[in-house]
Amino acid sequence: MFIEAINKITASHKATRPYQLPSFFFALVLALTIYPTQAHAQIIGDLEAKVPFQFQVGDTKFPAGEYRIHVLDDGDPNAMEISSADGTTSALFQVQNTEARPASHNIELILNRHGNRYFLAKLFEQGSSNGSQVAESRYEKRVSQETMDAQEHLAAHRRGQRGK
Repeated sequence: MFIEAINKITASHKATRPYQLPSFFFALVLALTIYPTQAHAQIIGDLEAKVPFQFQVGDTKFPAGEYRIHVLDDGDPNAMEISSADGTTSALFQVQNTEARPASHNIELILNRHGNRYFLAKLFEQGSSNGSQVAESRYEKRVSQETMDAQEHLAAHRRGQRGK
């Protein structure tokens, strides 16, 4: 009697197995369709910006002037490089995805101001609410423990598109 009960359960499981696999795939496809994906913003090409004050990116200080910013390697959109227009100063820095609310109408750089010190904080593409946030350096963390005074928004442009 016990063996008959086990045989009936085993038989009912064998009968439902062919239906389990399609149901599993359907549930997986539905879950992937509904699950929100993170948009990855990537700066495409070189950006140029004129920064009217001394600022810092990571551990590197930059004087006021014109700068170019670009993704270091298309395969890794999290590594970027900033260099002065004359090529005398440059730095590599890490970024991660971030969002702006509302979407930026221009290509722009956002710098955090702590006292009289400025730190590159974010970069946004024109018309996109997704951008890149610069990893905060140890020095900026230490300086920012007081408070952040303000943020400066600077317009940037694609290389060769000045004045448009």
